[in-house]
Amino acid sequence: MIKYLHLVRYKNLLIIILTQYLMRWSIIKPILEIYEFELQFSELNFFFLVMATVFITAAGYVINDYFDTKTDLVNRPDTVIVGRTLNRRWAILLHVILNTIGIGLGIYISFYIGIPALSIVFILITGILWFYSTTYKRQFLIGNIIVAFLTALVPLMVILFEIPLLNKEYGLLMKEMHLNFTHIIFWVSAFAMFAFLLSMIREIIKDIEDFEGDSAYGRRTMPIVLGVLNSKIIVITFILTTLFSLLYLNLRFLNDVITLIYFIVVLIIPLLLLVYYIFVAENKKEYRRASNLSKLIMLAGILYALVANYIIIQNY
Repeated sequence: MIKYLHLVRYKNLLIIILTQYLMRWSIIKPILEIYEFELQFSELNFFFLVMATVFITAAGYVINDYFDTKTDLVNRPDTVIVGRTLNRRWAILLHVILNTIGIGLGIYISFYIGIPALSIVFILITGILWFYSTTYKRQFLIGNIIVAFLTALVPLMVILFEIPLLNKEYGLLMKEMHLNFTHIIFWVSAFAMFAFLLSMIREIIKDIEDFEGDSAYGRRTMPIVLGVLNSKIIVITFILTTLFSLLYLNLRFLNDVITLIYFIVVLIIPLLLLVYYIFVAENKKEYRRASNLSKLIMLAGILYALVANYIIIQNY
């Protein structure tokens, strides 16, 4: 059972659940309470949205491992499940089942909020994950951007389904008061941008770590096309971009001591440590250490939503 949980990357799925619930309860809900508004997406239907995201993501992990079996036998042989613990045909069946449940839930909630066209989002994500596993991840940069985009979409999905219902319920009142939901969009978008940058960083680090296997099977990842040194420089550039973005957000929009302390201790210092890890890394173990640190930094960024909740309540 544990191996099957590893197959669907249960830790990543838990982070998805945490991210979406934090966006709902720690960001959107307190901002709405300032206007004495209430969440319009019911807890049950929001749970369905989260589960749709989780099931489709899990299906993506399964099909990714299905097509990556050969390279994984070189890059990380101890983690290979498809073809060993799980028969390849059963892997395809599991992929289909997970996608069917995810898309089904997505279609239901899209009709529930009165925008059936949003069903296409879930279908498109399923298709993107399939083509990512079969084609895009083997191409220069495209695969990295796709993963980063889909990671950023996780928090954005929350407002994608909440805002239409809020506009339907409070639209006229907001118009009379000359107000809008910009604050909600700004906060959630900031988390999405952070997720995009950290995902790009981690994906490139993983590509450097997997250089040997990817090269053996003719993939054109960034380290293979540009070289390991240039890829390191690009990763460090992304990290520095993230650092300056955090400082800009604090100075320009937040400007509070709690955020500054959190950013420095929990995000900026670990990001600087990540720069050092990447700079000195020479083998798989050292790149994996950097990759794991990048995941912890992403989690720390998500948990900032708890601090944001306090700031929103205190300052608005």
